[in-house]
Amino acid sequence: MRDAPDELLAYGKPRANVVTPGDHLQTTYNFWLPGHQLVNGRAPWLDPYSFQPEAPKRTNFAGWPFAILFWPLQALFGTVGAWNAFALLSYVGAGAAAAAWLRSLRLPLGAALVGGLVFALAPYRSIQTAGGHLLGPIAMLLPLSLWGLETRRRWLAVSAIASVPLSGQVHLALGAILFFLAYAAARRRTMVGVVGAVAGTAAGLLVWLTEIRGTTGASGRSFDEVERYSAELIDFFSRSPRHGFETFVFLGWLVPLAALAGLVLVARRDRWLAAVLGVGALVPVLLALGANTPAYEPLWDVVPGLGQTRVPPRFLPIACLCLAALAALALARVPWRYAALVAIPLVALDLRVDVYRPMGADEGNSVYAEVGPGPLLEQPVYLPELLEGSVYLYYAIQAPRERPSSYSTTAPPEAERAARELRSGRLDPSQLGIRTIVRFRRGRPAELSPP
Repeated sequence: MRDAPDELLAYGKPRANVVTPGDHLQTTYNFWLPGHQLVNGRAPWLDPYSFQPEAPKRTNFAGWPFAILFWPLQALFGTVGAWNAFALLSYVGAGAAAAAWLRSLRLPLGAALVGGLVFALAPYRSIQTAGGHLLGPIAMLLPLSLWGLETRRRWLAVSAIASVPLSGQVHLALGAILFFLAYAAARRRTMVGVVGAVAGTAAGLLVWLTEIRGTTGASGRSFDEVERYSAELIDFFSRSPRHGFETFVFLGWLVPLAALAGLVLVARRDRWLAAVLGVGALVPVLLALGANTPAYEPLWDVVPGLGQTRVPPRFLPIACLCLAALAALALARVPWRYAALVAIPLVALDLRVDVYRPMGADEGNSVYAEVGPGPLLEQPVYLPELLEGSVYLYYAIQAPRERPSSYSTTAPPEAERAARELRSGRLDPSQLGIRTIVRFRRGRPAELSPP
């Protein structure tokens, strides 16, 4: 918090005196863009700047739905303050959504609040949020959809579950839609579950057809990539990332034990709810092991959509929610009136992880303040999938111009070809209508020059 006013809070290794590359920069750009588009009287779902003019305009699915919140935050606190405030508010949103759902199951207020705290502080959700991945914040839509289901707010339940893939989180959606359908059946809300599953599937297909199909990320994943991002059994007990934040799957030590007790207790009263929550907790954990289990590769080959993914742990928000619910159900059966007050600090200690670092920011850069109208190019040119390109997205907020380079793992093939040709010198920037070149030295904007 001491660094929050001046530096971006995110996961990574800070680089001295420069804007540190990271997915948090891409997410900040995607959140900023819809408000900027609306102010200028343009469609808020389009990105008119990235990979231009050589590729079609990108649809910014990642702006949904949190750009609605980010716009006023940026107006109040600037880009740095808006990102930091959003990251912190995501804990409030996740905890409130989970607690509201648990209250709708008629749990005591204390138990519901503890369950909300477990989900809010879930280490996997925390590190995904810190890493700039929408998976962390979007996870709150899952308990929100269940709350809508329990309180008969059908429009909210369907909208929330459909928004998971609509935000671009199609990997999580593969499991979230099935979980929502199973939960609805267990709670005798099958029709709402079917409608939500159909809406979610349609949203996922829309994202696939308009944003993923035909891009560099849709050319097929190799199982070698899956092996790289598969968690190991010891990772579930390690409080710090052992080999990258994508395989950080720590679930706590006390919380899983409490959840196991909750599973036994709830099975005596509602075996269908126990089955859904138990399977919802167990299956994502097993899938997170990915290539380290013999069953994952056959599933990866045959399950529609799974073969296009490369990070097996991305179903874990479902497990985090189920563990939170089961732990809350166990606490609700404790007769001592102060049990929740004791559980709160225990949960906070059990789930504490150190994943945030103050990452460099550069608001109001003087070089970008001098950029004139027309398309620009940053040099050095990076291929679209390289993380260093995220820095250019950050500066695009200060100087929104068409640019042939950008950062995306689902870039148009035309953009990748242009980047390779620009890097090799086979393509003259003037052929793309470039008016200005921003040259970087040692990670910082150094000077402007003509093409």
